[in-house]
Amino acid sequence: MKGESKMVFKSKMKWVGLVGLVLSAFSIFIHLLLARYTEDGISDYQSSVTIFSWRPIFENADLPRTSPLHRKFWGPVRRFEPLNPDANPRGYYAAPPLQTNGYIFVRIQGGFHEIRNSISDVVVVSRLLNATLVIPEIQSTTSSKGISSEFKSFAYLYNEDQFMIALAKDVKIVKTLPKNLKEARRKKEIPMFRVPHSASPYFYLRNVLPVLNKHSVVELIVSDGGCLQAVLPPNLEEYQRLRCRVAFHALRFRQEVQELATRILNRLRAPGRPFIAFDPGMTRDALAYHGCAELFQDVHTELIQHRRSWMIKRGIVKGKLSVDSAKQRVNGSCPLMPEEVGILLRAYGYSSDTIIYVSGGEVFGGQRTLIPLHGMFENVVDRTSLSTGWELNRIYGLEVKIATNTPRIPTFVQEEMKLEAWKNSGPRPRPLPPPPARPKYPYNIEGWWGWVAESDNEPDRTVMELRTNAHKLLWEAIDYVICVEADVFIPGFDRDGKGHPNFASLVMGHRLYQSAASITYRPDRKEVAKLLQETRDHLYQANRTWLTSVRMHLRKSLFDGLTEASAKSKLLSFLSHPVPECSCLRSNLNEIPFPGLSPPSQAQAQAALGAVHRCPAWIENALIPRPRDKDNDEDIDEDDSTSSGLFFRPRGGNNEVGGGEINNKEEAQLEDQEELEGAER
Repeated sequence: MKGESKMVFKSKMKWVGLVGLVLSAFSIFIHLLLARYTEDGISDYQSSVTIFSWRPIFENADLPRTSPLHRKFWGPVRRFEPLNPDANPRGYYAAPPLQTNGYIFVRIQGGFHEIRNSISDVVVVSRLLNATLVIPEIQSTTSSKGISSEFKSFAYLYNEDQFMIALAKDVKIVKTLPKNLKEARRKKEIPMFRVPHSASPYFYLRNVLPVLNKHSVVELIVSDGGCLQAVLPPNLEEYQRLRCRVAFHALRFRQEVQELATRILNRLRAPGRPFIAFDPGMTRDALAYHGCAELFQDVHTELIQHRRSWMIKRGIVKGKLSVDSAKQRVNGSCPLMPEEVGILLRAYGYSSDTIIYVSGGEVFGGQRTLIPLHGMFENVVDRTSLSTGWELNRIYGLEVKIATNTPRIPTFVQEEMKLEAWKNSGPRPRPLPPPPARPKYPYNIEGWWGWVAESDNEPDRTVMELRTNAHKLLWEAIDYVICVEADVFIPGFDRDGKGHPNFASLVMGHRLYQSAASITYRPDRKEVAKLLQETRDHLYQANRTWLTSVRMHLRKSLFDGLTEASAKSKLLSFLSHPVPECSCLRSNLNEIPFPGLSPPSQAQAQAALGAVHRCPAWIENALIPRPRDKDNDEDIDEDDSTSSGLFFRPRGGNNEVGGGEINNKEEAQLEDQEELEGAER
């Protein structure tokens, strides 16, 4: 009986264990289903709890939204409130005909801002030549090995269907070439043009159109960030508005990228405070092109010089290899360092708990260059501190795992060397020959710290580097959305590694089109270098005169920077300054073009923005006029006693900064008077 009871007990225990295993498996299955089908809900829940490295720290009370200080720091800029986006055709504009002259197939090479500029240009070229545009191929990055097979070229970054639908009334667009032309392209039987940068419309009408009419298809290779000149003749102004419709309406990122960017933006706004977006613009190519190597130290300088030497050999840079970086910085040709941008913002009055989002797929020098900015502001974040690894992996898609072929030290090398030395040693006691030169194995020169000292040529990019290069497109797409929607934007640099407008320039152009009244600082780097040099030795005890100069410069940069962009950036990239072609002016504000400005400032506004036409009736009716208060942008009599000592701490127990004796109201009046005098000059 005892044996039978033991058997029954063991049998029951087995059944209990089996049931436990089944329940565990069922629980895991349910969790997987929840993770699969409620991914958004889980991410939102996790984002509000513990998964992010950013923990908001706020030591100061938020400013009331109706206060003059809040308007000073966060806008809107009243002088530009009448400006509204309007990229619709003005006058007769025919739909694309059913019968076109042929197909245009385009391969675009470059980074994020170059791709965006080029896509807008090729759409205009297709309209100009009455051609059917095949969805462009983003070749140099997304066609490389290593990325997910889920997405092909254009669809890796942008939404193809949205692109085709939004431009249906402008250009005929197809996803692929017909089979016969696709086969001809595979055999390299279709004519191909390597289009020069900023080619004129007449280049296409004289050279490309005859070939297109003859062969019914041409292939264009576009690099350097644009295949059509930025400023078109007056009779082609409608093509400029087409550029705006492409860049600001048709080009939407694919769903996964757009959703992640929206989630990160919501997490930034979750504390209920406005934030600043800062784009350093410090890429290795830009630093090498403009001769800014000596801003860094040690191997970073050598890396920049190595790149500049490569650019000189290929004709990208016309100057000498050795450049005085200090002189370049004083001339405003080098980026503002993150530390310098932090000093400007703190001097202007932004508190240490201001949220700053740092954008950019690459900040040369790494996190080391951002340490001073982190020291001045407690809430410095980027996309990595506001998202999780699995969220980023989701936008990458299912990528094939790359085999790690890390070279190892061969275990038999020493034995072979000893054996060879023994064979060649001869009879004893003949001395052994000197040891052979130490062989260089790949593991010894892995990474830039190895090859920069060993060779004048950079090694070929690995599959992992090509994959990372493709990922940068997605990172910059997320940053682009956040920078455009930010309450304040400030660039560290506005030129790329070829001297053309960069990512920050596109952001500033988009903000000017979408929300002209939002605060977008455009600091004059030459003037900033001069201001910083004046107080370099006593920066933390800066006097009120210096603080007033910095504040006045940043306020004026909202306006003067726009004038400079109109004169310089627009000549290189239309999307960096898409006014007046793509904007209109509200006429219901007492018929005053720019209310709140003095007559000289109104004249400057007209010069910077051009002859902006009046908004059509349907836009006027859709806009709800906001009541204006008695203050204007040139007369903010703010009491910023809380901001003057946030970064430049006073010595002693009084509230003086650098021995200044004037009070805040007097300072504000002095600033306003100086600004008015500067505007009149």
